[in-house]
Amino acid sequence: MDENTAATMFQALSNADRLKVIKALVIAGPGGMNAGEIAEDVGASPSRASFHLSALAEAGFVQSERQSRSIRYFVDFEAIGSLLSFLMNDCCGGNAQLKSCCR
Repeated sequence: MDENTAATMFQALSNADRLKVIKALVIAGPGGMNAGEIAEDVGASPSRASFHLSALAEAGFVQSERQSRSIRYFVDFEAIGSLLSFLMNDCCGGNAQLKSCCR
């Protein structure tokens, strides 16, 4: 991962509602959630939830899949792992003090 990609991802996470969406999708796991479920879970209108889902998808955190008449959203666990790895290993040079905080 490069600095520009990481910055884009961090920018997407700099909104509290988007963090709530990510948390909801992580909890939902591989089954994901549809936009209505996400909106209800995070206390947002469906249009607001869709706005945040678009930003998270653009940043690479969320993937979607059409299932008949609805769209199901899934968190990309690999993208989250790549961002964390970038921060802990690439950016911070594998600093032992930083790594010890995250275990």
